[in-house]
Amino acid sequence: MEFHSCQQRLASVLLLCFWMLFIRAHGSRKRSRRYKTTTTRSWDFLGLNYQNPSELLRRSNYGEDIIIGVVDTGIWPESRSFNDKGYGPVPARWKGVCQVGEGWGSNNCSRKIIGARFYHAGVDEDDLKIDYLSPRDVNGHGTHTASTAAGSVVEAVSFHGLAAGTARGGAPRARIAVYKSVWGRGGAGFHGLAAGTARGGAPRARIAVYKSVWGRGGAGSGNSATVLAAIDDAIHDGVDVLSLSLGTLENSFGALHAVQKGITVVYAATNFGPAPQVVRNTAPWVITVAASKIDRSFPTVITLGDKRQIVGQSMYYYEGNNSSGSSFRLLAYGGLCTKDDLNGTDVKGRIVLCISIEISPLVLFPLALKTVLGAGASGLIFAQYTTDLLGITTACNGTACVLVDLESANLIASYISEASSPMAKIEAARTITGEGVLAPKVAAFSSRGPSVDYPDIIKPDIAAPGSNILAAMKDHYQLGTGTSMATPHVAGVVALLKALHPDWSPAAIKSAIVTTASVTDERGMPILAEGVPRKIADPFDYGGGNINPNRAADPGLIYDIDPSDYNKFFGCIIKTSVSCNATTLPGYHLNLPSIALPDLRNPTTVSRTVTNVGEVNAVYHAEIQSPPGVKMVVEPTVLVFDAANKVHTFKVSFSPLWKLQGDYTFGSLTWHNEKKSVRIPIAVRITIQDFYADVA
Repeated sequence: MEFHSCQQRLASVLLLCFWMLFIRAHGSRKRSRRYKTTTTRSWDFLGLNYQNPSELLRRSNYGEDIIIGVVDTGIWPESRSFNDKGYGPVPARWKGVCQVGEGWGSNNCSRKIIGARFYHAGVDEDDLKIDYLSPRDVNGHGTHTASTAAGSVVEAVSFHGLAAGTARGGAPRARIAVYKSVWGRGGAGFHGLAAGTARGGAPRARIAVYKSVWGRGGAGSGNSATVLAAIDDAIHDGVDVLSLSLGTLENSFGALHAVQKGITVVYAATNFGPAPQVVRNTAPWVITVAASKIDRSFPTVITLGDKRQIVGQSMYYYEGNNSSGSSFRLLAYGGLCTKDDLNGTDVKGRIVLCISIEISPLVLFPLALKTVLGAGASGLIFAQYTTDLLGITTACNGTACVLVDLESANLIASYISEASSPMAKIEAARTITGEGVLAPKVAAFSSRGPSVDYPDIIKPDIAAPGSNILAAMKDHYQLGTGTSMATPHVAGVVALLKALHPDWSPAAIKSAIVTTASVTDERGMPILAEGVPRKIADPFDYGGGNINPNRAADPGLIYDIDPSDYNKFFGCIIKTSVSCNATTLPGYHLNLPSIALPDLRNPTTVSRTVTNVGEVNAVYHAEIQSPPGVKMVVEPTVLVFDAANKVHTFKVSFSPLWKLQGDYTFGSLTWHNEKKSVRIPIAVRITIQDFYADVA
């Protein structure tokens, strides 16, 4: 389905549009692409190795009996990721149901999938006709996200031999409640580079399915009513965590009711990056998740006729008798590889070099692929500026194709022009993981801040793996990419933290995740953000940084919030439903684990309160990194905790050093001692004028 068609859909299914466009591999401009990373690597990369479990996994018992509610496209219960072998009875506190329907009986619920609901009021009848009128997932998106969060351990999975390993969720012993609120039929699937064993992050968690997203072709259809109904039922049913890989425009006021009941709500930041000011789901009471990349790559060797080798990237695999990449073929130059460019060029049986400079690769690649294959070509070398679009090669479906940068393309083009009979050979991709791969990096498609709705709140909150994630898709395993994939990673971590700290509030859990996140890689190098061009990541790319689950389990200090405090800032009334008026106080006065001042003109002081959840007797010192152009002072600079003093309040003062209409600059405040480091991001913009459009 074309991107403009997706735009006609409701905002609550924007991420589903992304997912489906990538599966179909024929979308035009949508940035939400279906790429390939795998949970076969992502949980290990985050330090949650199932074979050699960390203290967090052991102490939380892998998320035992925590209930994760997944509001998505439903679930495919026959997947091995939802095997309930070894599970005890459904927790007695569970109040949910197993709603039967088309292709779904009561036996499809289990000790793993402990409940299932679906919601279709107001959904177009034509959309319902192409989906199961039940919790069953025709699309695959909900199955993928549920297995990422809490899938059971599945050995020896891969994507056509690539990215092999063990698939599992972050909380593999958690139970899952999936609420089908988005409806839509997916494409046949998408090829990727992930193989191995699959499990959920909290594999002992249990799953209940609530189906509220319905739709046709590549888009999906739903509405606020179906999603809000799912959230309301999830609250009643007794979920501990809500995971919503959806995009909304109403900023989740309905989720505030869940937070009021002690449920941590995790939302996707959406996939409109790398443009700024496009992040969605920015309510301060939810965790908004950006997508990052893990330490895995898929090098693909191109050998030229003169024996020189160039290493590109792809998800190319040998399929059946197709061995077009295993032998030398004639090599041709196709320019943009449009019909006009190829006019008169004989490319039959040849590998064609296509170069994208003026046109977005996301637009040109599917057109070039269709054109060259339609002309009889045997393979494609596609050149683009350095960015994060590996997943587009899944459209090749076993055809030899590979991405290279413009420097490599220049070398290949020179060879074509100089050789009398230029030849090339493309090998199948390989999977490389570990220290040789620069990671983590913020993915290019991940939506960036600042929030246009709440500029005085830093969003997104955190980044997590969301690029090329291997997880369940009906009866097999597929690679998927998007903040849809990052969201269940955080939900799985939340399940582990909830099992470990059952008395922590949603704000405490969020604080632990944000303040312990990584802003450097294991070499001490700053995390980068993919884009045009790449840059060092800042809080509007990844919030506090890349999630570090093991550190979040023992953060030392937390920034807690009583849910009723949100009412003071957003004029919210929580009864049987939630209604909110305009902001009554600046959001930066909320006790968030971040500070954002979007209009600093005069000295401004902000207070924060921290609670000691670590060693009883502890001393923390302030480390200040002032945003450039801003004088920042913390008072006091030392916090002393003991049995009688578990909570301290401090003040942070900001003063502009210049008088100008400026842009955001970034800093941080870290409370640290010899054992702990508790960091919050800071974003400040100096201004001299209201409503100044920064467009020139």
